[in-house]
Amino acid sequence: MTVAPIGVMDSGVGGISVLRELQRLLPNEDFIYYADHAHCPYGGKSRQAIVDRTVAITEELLARGAKLIVVACNTATIAAVEYLRASYPVPFVGMEPAIKPAVAQTRTGIVGVLATGAALAGEKFHALVAQHAGGVRIITQPCPGLVEQVERGDLNGPQTRALVEQYTRPLLAAGADVMVLGCTHYPFLKPLIAEVVGPEVVLLDTGAAVARQVERVLQRESLLAVDGRGGVEWLCSGDPQEFAAIRARLTEFSA
Repeated sequence: MTVAPIGVMDSGVGGISVLRELQRLLPNEDFIYYADHAHCPYGGKSRQAIVDRTVAITEELLARGAKLIVVACNTATIAAVEYLRASYPVPFVGMEPAIKPAVAQTRTGIVGVLATGAALAGEKFHALVAQHAGGVRIITQPCPGLVEQVERGDLNGPQTRALVEQYTRPLLAAGADVMVLGCTHYPFLKPLIAEVVGPEVVLLDTGAAVARQVERVLQRESLLAVDGRGGVEWLCSGDPQEFAAIRARLTEFSA
């Protein structure tokens, strides 16, 4: 049992969607959240650039005593999590798009995946599809610009809506009845996406599943806290005031 904090990293505010699930499941744990706001988004960066940033953030989190680190970013998980696991002694938990549950839930046999281009191009993603798709058709849709809209706190404005309509249109036209939100920023857009695609389409993200995996790893490693404050220390590589304002906007919108 330990009150050392859990580190959570993302390119920006998207990982807060995962942090919320962690807080619900593990109310006695303390957290350090690091938003790499100055280098967001990761979607267009090279693998080495993402590895370099996650290494720098890991060093910062470990210096502050993190006992486990959640890579709460699909793009960073694909690019860097195996390297991080091989390089540091603490456990790392990464993101995995909800392909398996999507395949189980589809009725039309067609699943759409909304994600960054880098996440969709990664070998890890293709291996996941090969493992779980079976006879289901998986249609991928890169979504440039959506992360930036969430980072601005624009969750339902005309420009954000236009992007959501643009990216979901081909998936709907193909008959997808399940859409996987393959980026941790996208759950903040879930009400808008649901409004655009309609009630017949199931939207899946993996924040809750990641939280359960973190709990399992903490139990396995005897790292569960029983008397933590349940607090969060916020860190970012960009403007702290801007980061705080965006956090407040996300909280206000999804309250």
